Amino acid sequence: MLLADYAVVSDGKLTIVGGGWSQTGPDPAAFGIGLLIQVPWDQANTMHSFSVELLDADGVAISFDDEEEGEANQVVAFGGEFEVGRPPGLKPGTPLDFPVAVNSTPLPLDPGRYEWRLTIDKESREDWRVPFTVRAEDA
Repeated sequence: MLLADYAVVSDGKLTIVGGGWSQTGPDPAAFGIGLLIQVPWDQANTMHSFSVELLDADGVAISFDDEEEGEANQVVAFGGEFEVGRPPGLKPGTPLDFPVAVNSTPLPLDPGRYEWRLTIDKESREDWRVPFTVRAEDA
């Protein structure tokens, strides 16, 4: 998982523009998230679910009111289901790639530390987290 200015998937490949940052702000800025999920050979042709959620430094989900929809406390997250198949001729044991790209409008986050946390099939790991800092205004 990588934070970027912009991310897109095309022809099964992940393209990242301005990737690898870990500090932003103080003004809100649009951003992208690129994921390359590698599915083990033995889990191909099986439905999987994933979610990526924005958390604060205490591990609490970030939420905002969606004034357009009239809904309060909408958690900042994305996800879905995926299934990858084995292409013909692929050597047994080879992991299968599932690239994902999501782009967001600017989020009005307070200064501090945050992280995006990936969960696959209700499991998460330490290396499935991308922390970042929102800088405060200069005094």
